[in-house]
Amino acid sequence: MPALSDRSVIITGASSGIGDAAARRLAHDGAKVALAARRTDRLEALKDAIEAEGGTAIVVPTDVTDRKQVQALVDATVEAFGQVDVLINNAGLMPLSLMKNTHEDEWEQMVDVNIKGVLYGVGAVLPLMLEQGHGHVVNIGSVAGRRVFGGGAVYCGTKFFVRALTEGMRNELGPAHNIRTTNIAPGAVATELISTITDEEILEQIKAGNDGMTPLEAEDIAEAIHYALTAPARVDVEEVLVMPTTQQG
Repeated sequence: MPALSDRSVIITGASSGIGDAAARRLAHDGAKVALAARRTDRLEALKDAIEAEGGTAIVVPTDVTDRKQVQALVDATVEAFGQVDVLINNAGLMPLSLMKNTHEDEWEQMVDVNIKGVLYGVGAVLPLMLEQGHGHVVNIGSVAGRRVFGGGAVYCGTKFFVRALTEGMRNELGPAHNIRTTNIAPGAVATELISTITDEEILEQIKAGNDGMTPLEAEDIAEAIHYALTAPARVDVEEVLVMPTTQQG
């Protein structure tokens, strides 16, 4: 029997990158996946691909900055699959910018998606997991949750929050309620995140800094997620830091 057979998994930000790769990997191993994002057409294409391989998936269009939509996502997952075993808080933005350029709207967007969106997901699934007596919350953080770099002050702040939240949840929810938590912290990954950057100075720095570096693929992070989810029940993989071999810093 596949390792994740009959496990019900919600994945936010599932329309591309890490979310897409995780959905395919987990569904291949038997998980029933609820695909959440704003780009419905991409979610439908992903659902079709998963079902073509014999997997099970539903599409729930969701803006994680809207608490009611996140609750509706959880409700739809319970209606379809009976419960929620895993939440993967993957939706995120990374519009890096230098502080002196005051991209205030982008700062707020990162707070709304990277912090509030994560909290809305946790708030929506916790009552169910507490009632079930088990669950697993995987938060997609970043190496930026450990190392602050130029142009990343606000982004790093949001990922420091994710790391702190995950650690706090483990302390409170693991021993007392059998709810596991994991912070997956990637280094540079070849995804669409960089496309949200509008600060030209930062874009130039990234191009120069990435010269000769081979980034991670989204599938590498999907494997890290799979590792955490399939660990024995006695094991809580609290954090996984995954770096490109050629990335400095």
